[in-house]
Amino acid sequence: MNTPQENFEALGLSLPPAPTPLGVYKPFLIDGKYLYLSGHGPVQDDKSLIIGRIGDTIDMENGKLAARQVGLTMLSTIQANIGSFNSIKRVIKVLGMVNCTPNFEKHPYIINGCSELFAQVWGKENGIGVRSAVGFGSLPDNIPVEIEALFELV
Repeated sequence: MNTPQENFEALGLSLPPAPTPLGVYKPFLIDGKYLYLSGHGPVQDDKSLIIGRIGDTIDMENGKLAARQVGLTMLSTIQANIGSFNSIKRVIKVLGMVNCTPNFEKHPYIINGCSELFAQVWGKENGIGVRSAVGFGSLPDNIPVEIEALFELV
């Protein structure tokens, strides 16, 4: 059985640079055996953000890819601050916020981009936690997806 770190490496994906706060908050916080990650956006390898609104300038498939990019950004924060994905026992909760048009109704499909990534890293038993996926009229800098999460540490 592979470790979460080995699972990630087998995917052949690259991590973007870990973002630095643009406001008054911490990107992560450890409290006892829990790791809280603040809302993350879709940072790309060149540090730029994916920009746009789902149902308007971004279609569902690219919205799902944006959510996967948010997951990669969160993994980057974990690696930069915790070290290894092996330090995470399981995903407890994911809150996915989707910047979308008022008539868009497939929020869970979009957030699956992140949830599927986490399931590939930590396995279905530990990589899938409870989740909410909700639509918003706007998000910071017009990003299409913002996600925050709670993890249990080993």
